[in-house]
Amino acid sequence: MPQVIDYEHGISAIDSGYYRPMLDAVHLMVEDGRAAIIDTGTNHSVPLVLEAMRRKGLRQEHVDYVILTHVHLDHAGGAGRFMREFPNATLTVHPRGVRHMTDPVRLVAGTVAVYGEDATRRMYGDILPVAAERILETPHASSIRLNGRELQFLDTPGHARHHVAIVDSRSGHVFAGDVFGLSYREMDEGGRQFIVPTSSPAQFDPEPYHRSIDLILRLKPNAVYVTHYSQIRDIQAKGAVLHRLVDAHAELGLREKHAGPGRPERLREGVKRIILDEARRWGSHLSDERILEIYSHDVGLNAQGLGYWLDSLA
Repeated sequence: MPQVIDYEHGISAIDSGYYRPMLDAVHLMVEDGRAAIIDTGTNHSVPLVLEAMRRKGLRQEHVDYVILTHVHLDHAGGAGRFMREFPNATLTVHPRGVRHMTDPVRLVAGTVAVYGEDATRRMYGDILPVAAERILETPHASSIRLNGRELQFLDTPGHARHHVAIVDSRSGHVFAGDVFGLSYREMDEGGRQFIVPTSSPAQFDPEPYHRSIDLILRLKPNAVYVTHYSQIRDIQAKGAVLHRLVDAHAELGLREKHAGPGRPERLREGVKRIILDEARRWGSHLSDERILEIYSHDVGLNAQGLGYWLDSLA
């Protein structure tokens, strides 16, 4: 049975089943019987999303859009299968991401470089292409309408150069993919939410990351939906934390830039320290071991992303 969180304004988060519970959200938006899916998770997400839709009285032909914040496979790996399931849907994607959807060979190769071939196949399955005529490019300030409900796209690099955030006109909320950080619900304390940025491979870049955070903050949304994991509030305060921790990651990277063969491990240890120090500053009551368990998937990815960034500076 799919794990679903229902919010206001016809917005729901469906657990994609990726890696562990409540790590990766597929967001469903419903407007007067028409639906949009925001980020797909992987191929393994398809039956979970279909079951969640069935329980809401939605059929596959009710989906008008499959919307991608960016084309990393935990967000877009299921896009090809989703488009086969939803015959009326248009896939939206940043202009830089279109070629990866029509021909995912390079996207898969990049993922294999991070995870290895066996793990990539286990986590994602076969990545299916999407026909070009079913894809809509979404450059900055472009928009679509879901049964009259306007969704506007904002170019938000820093985590990835092919990243968009989506502003929902009905709620004023923003769907921010990965560019507004990681906020896992296991970390919640008394209604407060913990957040850290993601510098995962391969296009982390601090300066555009800061600009993208500021772009979202200027909108003054009451809520932001991040893929890892879903709705967060108190957005201005979280933006300030993200700015500070993006700088902390960049400073860690520059400090270890010339660390030689030991650099990957030193970066991993540095990322762990950033997360644990912030958790203590924030007031988490969880043990260090539990916090690192929750962020176990992300520590290595953040460290790898810093490595890619440092290599790009050479």
